[in-house]
Amino acid sequence: MTSRHIEGISIECVTGDIVDQPDMDAIVNAANAQLAPGGGVAGAIHRAAGPELARECAPLAPIRPGDAVITRGHDLPNAHVIHCLGPVYGVDEPADELLAACYRNALARAEETGLESVAFPSISTGAFGYPVEAAAGIAVGTVVDAAATLDTVRRVRFVLHSESDLGIYVRALEQWAFT
Repeated sequence: MTSRHIEGISIECVTGDIVDQPDMDAIVNAANAQLAPGGGVAGAIHRAAGPELARECAPLAPIRPGDAVITRGHDLPNAHVIHCLGPVYGVDEPADELLAACYRNALARAEETGLESVAFPSISTGAFGYPVEAAAGIAVGTVVDAAATLDTVRRVRFVLHSESDLGIYVRALEQWAFT
């Protein structure tokens, strides 16, 4: 695990499974517009949370790229799931602004709920085709920019699927000057 501190916030990068983060108040779902079970991160979260998650999500859908909504965690070890719809790379434009909005809006939902910790996957880098290096820079940069404005959130974790992605996120994190 790599960790840096800025403005009283711990920002961590780890490899692992997003549904196995029991020490976090919320995990973030790289959702589809309908907030339905699917493949990738969304499928894994819905399988782990159980069918009640889909029932709670249904009336909140559809969401647009950049949007974020929050639900309970149901059978997950986390109290909440924050669902974000990332942009499809090359389709949803401006992709960089929409991806940054995912992270900003997820942090806003966490703050509104009084959460202290949030774990993010690498949003939009799977089936949505966003290049990991570009996505990492946007993700880390957005969290760093938001750090000074956060009142309740004290810990943000990026949970990466591979050692390769971890290295990319760690390099993005190390580009920032932390105090």
